[in-house]
Amino acid sequence: MNDLLIPPGPGAPHGLTVPAGELVEQFSHASGPGGQGVNTTDSRVQLSLDVGTTSALTEAQRALALQRLATRLSGTVLSVAAAEHRSQRRNRAAARERLAALLRDSLAPVTIRRPTRPTRGSQRRRLAAKRERSEIKQNRKPPPRD
Repeated sequence: MNDLLIPPGPGAPHGLTVPAGELVEQFSHASGPGGQGVNTTDSRVQLSLDVGTTSALTEAQRALALQRLATRLSGTVLSVAAAEHRSQRRNRAAARERLAALLRDSLAPVTIRRPTRPTRGSQRRRLAAKRERSEIKQNRKPPPRD
């Protein structure tokens, strides 16, 4: 198994390299397609990484990843499983991609939403639509008795 290379992105400007020795792969029977071979091959892959002790992250990155991935962690271990392909090789690749995406997304900085004011035109259109709707409802009423 090779090192897991994560391309540069927000939060990791130089990318990340997770050493192969820190990744733990486990194989098991997968449900789903595979015909007669599904019962005899271990094509499901579970890939695990201990985020708390990995040498691929700095202390700041580690704290951020542990905080953001808290719901997915078992202790400090992040696990992903892949069983959508019939071959173990393709499931291994899928699990590695999924783990890389989770780590990359957990390190990306949060974009803060800056509230903006509605434009004058949008305010006019909204009020015009309200007036039209009000007129429609007023026209439904029976005429007043004199």
